[in-house]
Amino acid sequence: MFFDGFKLTNIRVRDGIMRLRHGGSGPPLLLLHGNPQTHAMWHKVAPALARRYTVVCPDLRGYGGSHKPPATPDHAPYAKREMARDMVELMAELGFTQFQVVAHDRGARVAHRLALDHPQAVQRLALLDIVPTIEHFERADMAFGLGYYHWFWFAQPHPFPEMLINKAPEEWFFAHTAREPKDRDFFAPEALADYLEAARNPEMIRGMCEDYRAATTVDVVHDGVSRAAGEKIACPLLVLWGAKGKIGVWYDPLAIWRRYAAGDVSGHDVPSGHYLAEEAPDAVLEALGGFLD
Repeated sequence: MFFDGFKLTNIRVRDGIMRLRHGGSGPPLLLLHGNPQTHAMWHKVAPALARRYTVVCPDLRGYGGSHKPPATPDHAPYAKREMARDMVELMAELGFTQFQVVAHDRGARVAHRLALDHPQAVQRLALLDIVPTIEHFERADMAFGLGYYHWFWFAQPHPFPEMLINKAPEEWFFAHTAREPKDRDFFAPEALADYLEAARNPEMIRGMCEDYRAATTVDVVHDGVSRAAGEKIACPLLVLWGAKGKIGVWYDPLAIWRRYAAGDVSGHDVPSGHYLAEEAPDAVLEALGGFLD
C-alpha cells in the first residue's frame, strides 16, 4: 500500500503550512525530497524505515502542498537557510529537537544548510546524489551546462520560465524527468499523480523557480561565508549517488564531501539513475541500515 500506516496532515510553522506524512515509532528520522517531486518520492522506503524510526516526510516550501512564498527580487524566502528553519520548526512541533536526516537532490541542499545552521539538531545525515551547490557552480563546464541546463533556465527572472512551463506542465515534467515512457516505470501511479498535481499548480512552479534563483544568489553567498569561516558538517555523513547518473561521472563525491565535513564520511554508488529511492529502494535501505543510528 502507498505509505501504509502513515498519516497525511498539515502543520503550521512560522512562515506557513507544511504538508507531510509521518508514521512509525522510534527515534525521529526526517526525509527530504528532491525536484520536481514531493514527499511521495519516499513511498518505497519510508514504510520499511518506519519499523525502526518515527519517519517524517514533508514537502519543502515551494513544493507540493506546503506554503509557497511569493517571488521577491532577492529570492531570500527560498534561501536554503529559510527552508532548513522550516524543518527545525516542523520537527519541534512534532516534539523532536534532535533527529537524523536523509535527503535527496534539492532536499539534500536544504539538509546541508540544516546541518551547518543547526548542528545541535542533526545527529546523522545522508545525502543522495549531490555535491555542494557552490562546488557545482565553481566547477561548471560545458557538460554541466548541458546536463544541468535547468539550473540556469529556472533561475531566469520571474516570470519567464514559469510562463513557459505553465503552458504545458505535464509535458515539461516528463521531459525533465524521463522522456520515454519505458523510463518512468519506477514512478508509482500514486506518486506520479502527486507530482503531476503539483506541476499543474502555477504557485508550485513559481516556488520551484525561486528555489533555483536562490541557489544562484543568496545560497551561494551563504555557502561561501560558511566555507570561509570553516563551518563544516559535524555529524557522521553518508553520501550515495546513482551509478547511472552524472554525479559519479563528473565528480569524486566522497573526496569533495570530506572537505565539507568534520566527522566521518562514507558512501558509494547504487544501481540507479538520479531517483535513487524509487529506482533502487532496496539498495538505499541497505545503505541506510548500516548507517543510521
